[in-house]
Amino acid sequence: MDLLLEQFKFSLSVTGPICLMLFLGVYFRKTSLIDDHFIEVASRLVFKVTLPVLLFLNVLQSDFSAIADSASFVLFGLFSNFIFFLLTTVVIKQWSKNSADQSVIIQGGFRGNAMIVALAYVANAYGNQAIATAALYCAGLVLLFNVEAVYTLIPKNQNNRENALGVIVKTLTKNPLIIAILLGLTFSLLNIPVPEIADKAGHYFANMTLPLALICGGGALDLRQLHRDKSSAWIATLFKLALCPLLITAAALLCGFRGIELGIIFLTSSAPTASASYVMARVMGGNAVLAANIIVLTTFLSLLTTTIGIFALSILNLI
Repeated sequence: MDLLLEQFKFSLSVTGPICLMLFLGVYFRKTSLIDDHFIEVASRLVFKVTLPVLLFLNVLQSDFSAIADSASFVLFGLFSNFIFFLLTTVVIKQWSKNSADQSVIIQGGFRGNAMIVALAYVANAYGNQAIATAALYCAGLVLLFNVEAVYTLIPKNQNNRENALGVIVKTLTKNPLIIAILLGLTFSLLNIPVPEIADKAGHYFANMTLPLALICGGGALDLRQLHRDKSSAWIATLFKLALCPLLITAAALLCGFRGIELGIIFLTSSAPTASASYVMARVMGGNAVLAANIIVLTTFLSLLTTTIGIFALSILNLI
């Protein structure tokens, strides 16, 4: 009984702080302590400055040889998530043959919030020392998710197909998170020193990343959106929060992953649908309301499903 209680406490220690920060964001928004302008500016600050600094410093301060050893780990993430994307696409296209919202449902079903919620889960579960490994894993997924999202959402006529490659290249080469990780790897490989002043200032930025990002994420959620088109949102939620972590974690177990690596795989696959899916759907003419519904549902329900998953894996001594 004591062991079960300890494992349950560990599970809550991973998801509890994220839950609290998200609900604080909802509360701050409702009481007008923060508004849409603050959320927009702060989210841009996180994406372009504080999160890249966090990723750069954690990759820089890690043992590069240990990072290099994680190549098979990253490749597993890419391959397993690509297979899940194909599965999601095939099944949802069969389920909703006549639906104009196919592409938005598919994106909601596979595209996880790898760089914010997943990293927050990892930091709570294993501490900052695991962030560098998780960052490399998540960086590969960000690349993959962006390519898959553009392919999924772009209208399938000839002109748009020709423009798709340009959209993908622009999305990836200008992504500050990818650039920060590559810079961190370069500095680590070449043993380039970072001045102490810059290092301390960087840690100030890094420390504000996850709290600010989660508060903004909570503040951006619109619970009123859930009154519309629930069935499609629930289908995407089923894929994202049930099938994705279940199938990918099972595959990881079969491939021999255990401990921190298995924990990162599960926590990343159990993360809710990425907020960027709303922006992508809106820009590409998809159903933005449905995309928002999926984000709201998966964000709140992932706190429950992730807690259950962490509890089960820890009881089995797999993570």
